[in-house]
Formats: sequence, C-alpha cells, structure tokens
Amino acid sequence: MKKYNFNAGPSMLPREVIEATAKQILDFNGSGLSLMEISHRAKDFQPVVDEAMDLIKELLDVPAGYSVVFLGGGASLQFCQVPCNFLIKKAAYLNTGVWAKKAMKEAKHFGEVVEVASSADANYTFIPKGWTVPEDADYFHITTNNTIYGTEIRQDPDVKVPLIADMSSDIFSRPVDVSKYDCIYAGAQKNLAMAGVTVIIVKDDKLGRAPREIPTMLDYRTHVEKGSMFNTPPVVPIYSALETLRWIKRNGGVQAMDKLAQERAKIVYDEIDRNKLFRGTVAEEDRSLMNICFVMNDEYAELEKSFMEFATSKGMVGIKGHRSVGGFRASCYNAQTIEGVNALVACMKEFEQNV
Repeated sequence: MKKYNFNAGPSMLPREVIEATAKQILDFNGSGLSLMEISHRAKDFQPVVDEAMDLIKELLDVPAGYSVVFLGGGASLQFCQVPCNFLIKKAAYLNTGVWAKKAMKEAKHFGEVVEVASSADANYTFIPKGWTVPEDADYFHITTNNTIYGTEIRQDPDVKVPLIADMSSDIFSRPVDVSKYDCIYAGAQKNLAMAGVTVIIVKDDKLGRAPREIPTMLDYRTHVEKGSMFNTPPVVPIYSALETLRWIKRNGGVQAMDKLAQERAKIVYDEIDRNKLFRGTVAEEDRSLMNICFVMNDEYAELEKSFMEFATSKGMVGIKGHRSVGGFRASCYNAQTIEGVNALVACMKEFEQNV
C-alpha cells in the first residue's frame, strides 16, 4: 500500500532528493568516503555550501548586502539569537501561536518585549489585524506560518521598524520581498531539508549594534565572516538542502511552488467545506497553505477516532492534529503532490459515504 506523508515536521522530501543524498552518503563525489564521514573542510564540500548559499539568494532574489548562513540549533536557538543580536531596548512581537510565544519568552532575557496583538484568546484561530507597531521598537518579529494552528501570513508587512521573521514552515513556498526584512530564519525540516540545519538570511549592516558583549557562537558576525564554517556544520542536512534547492529551481522556483501550494490547498479546503463530517478550524482568510487543520463537525465528533483509523488504513501518515487543537492536520509542504492530496480527499469522501 502506498503511503502519503502529511507529517508536520520533520516532513516529506522529494524522492529524488532523498535518493541523491543517499547516494552521496554511500560515496561522496567518488571519494570512496561517505558524506557522513568527510571533513567539512574537505575541498569537495566547500562547493556544496557555496552552491547552496547561491541558490538561496537566487531563488529568493536576495538583494546585495545580505548574507546567508547555515547553523544548528533549529528555530528555537534563533528565538534567543535574534534578540541577542538585534534587541537594544525594546522589541515588538505578533503573537500568533506557540512558536511566536516561545520567541517572545526568549527575547525578554535581552530587553522589553511588546506584544502588539494576539489571537491567544481564540486559540490562535486567526491572524490579528489592525495592530500598530511602536515606532521606537528595535524590530518587529512575526511568525509567517503557524504549524500547530494552521494560520499563515502570506504578505510581507510594511512597518516603520526593522522586520524579522521566523519562516520555518513556509520558506521557499512563495516569493518573499527579502528587502523588507533585516533577518529571516528557518529551520529546514519543512520545506528545505532533513532536520539538523537552520538557514539565516541577515542584513549585514544591521549587525554589531547591540549594546552587549555577544558570546562568539551567538554572534551572527562570527558565522558570516567564517562562511558558516566557524564550527563543524551539519554536513548531511546542508547537502540535502542543496539537493532540495536544485529541485525547486528545476521545477520552476518559488513562483511554481506558490502555484502548486495554492492548488493543493484548494483541493483539500474545498473538500473540508463540502463534506458534512468536517470543518476547518481557522478563519478562512488566514488559512495556511502549508498546514491544513480540520476537525469533525460537532454532530460527528464521536467519529474522530474512526476516521483516524480509516485514514491510516488508506495510507495517510501524520494527519493527527496537534494536541492543543485536536482533530486532523494535513501538512502540504513543497514536496507534497497533487496525487497525495487527492488521495486524502478520496479517503474523506469514502468515509463520508460509509457513515
């Protein structure tokens, strides 16, 4: 039976990316050594990092004056590293979910944090509107996609202060105006690579302004100056990121990824809205294209376990919703196929017919 991977992360990768990476794990560039055992200083590996950085800049149309670095620690480390480098006195945050809240918590170690708006009272079922960012804030931080709740900010905000974004779960799924941001960071295990590497895109002339002595490993300048080679980088995840970036470019770039994301999401959301058994969990205008969250309608709530078992028997993997939301979550990152979402929809229709 074919399996369809809807895991929220670590998530599915294109099959050709997995196979290309696996080949290099067995024998990297004909060296007779595994990618897992070569030195990151090896002459054959530096071109991997260089090409990956160049592709990120090309695919996202990164302007001059920005650097790309690869780090470990995931987005969770960036919750601390961002304010360590950028917070001088006060930072503003939009609270749209668990990860935004965790980022705010870490920022409070470095200065004042202003919550400009929150949808916590509604269990984060919408993106707050009409907020105002204090003009004396050192930066404004947003989380563009919320994996747990299924909301997404799909436009780059216009604000009068530096803008910073956690794009862990929707980077490379749509065009982004990088020039509006001083820093973008993303854990790779959604749209870019296997878990283990984090991508940071940072505006060079905004570094070094924080009024504190920054530990060497937390200072972005360290990693910019050393080309991500200050300490041993996660070699295999970076290579899998390179293969994914090549795959994105071969398949039309972020514009094509955006078109496909909209097509996939429409198929699933249309079925959720049509099917008597289900309903979406977030405001329609804020629905994520990456993480599609839904639950049983109230009158069919007792069928949740039965549908989960039925979907599993049909090859659906990873559709159980997060415990704070319940229900179901179909994560549709770049590697997800139309075949996959059609299989999920067919499963939903068949279950409805059997009720």
